[in-house]
Amino acid sequence: MEILLANAVQLATDPSIVQSLVALVALVAMEIVLGIDNIVFIAIVTSRLPAEKQEIARKLGLLLALGMRIVLLLTIKLIMQLDETIFTLTSLGIPLEWLSAHMNEVSVKDLILLAGGLFLIRQSVHEMHETMDHDESEEAAAKKSRVTTFGAALVQIAMMDIIFSLDSVITAIGMVDADQVWVMILAIVIAVGVMMIFANPVSRFVENTPTVKILALSFLILIGVMLVAEGIGSHFDKNYVYFAMAFALAVEILNIRVRSKEKAPHKSTIA
Repeated sequence: MEILLANAVQLATDPSIVQSLVALVALVAMEIVLGIDNIVFIAIVTSRLPAEKQEIARKLGLLLALGMRIVLLLTIKLIMQLDETIFTLTSLGIPLEWLSAHMNEVSVKDLILLAGGLFLIRQSVHEMHETMDHDESEEAAAKKSRVTTFGAALVQIAMMDIIFSLDSVITAIGMVDADQVWVMILAIVIAVGVMMIFANPVSRFVENTPTVKILALSFLILIGVMLVAEGIGSHFDKNYVYFAMAFALAVEILNIRVRSKEKAPHKSTIA
């Protein structure tokens, strides 16, 4: 017993173990925060599937995200090379005076972020247009809202998983030493497990509350714009974006509570 206690104390006071645990907690928190936009996108895409397929699509979508992140982590050298310049805008004839400090050099990562951002903006605007279109009949609307096939939904989720995974993996590599891949993988597994628990409640909340769905789509458009901005070399603190999202969601939740309280007396009066 004393030997076990001594070993436990030694492990608890080992600087490398403590450092790894601190890094693990920080990475789990970061992966969950960076995974919020992924959950929202999955909720929007799977809402167009038949009800009996939505839950399995969400879980498969998150498993795709998990697999994508692990594969990217196991190819760290390749990921780091994505930041290397493949061409410059001045080589295409664009005057250097037109460009800011970071816009001239273009890497594979920039092209991926740019394409992903444009795709996300297009999908979100299209979904918002359909959500706000009240001219069609209920039967046509119901039919239209279920046009996405299971395979098509997974393809869309997989495409955006690449974008979201790239962002979070590069951030993780910057936070932890490259030889501590196991810490990154464990953090991602824990974070995806947490997201799986909340994916269904979040998806139902978004789908059953039209104003929240519009807000979620607005978030995705904002994230798409942010990805496009990063793709063209305009870097800024994402914490501002996440703060704006959290603040807007808090205000909308308060609005929902106010509306529900206003409806309650009205119903009791009618009764």
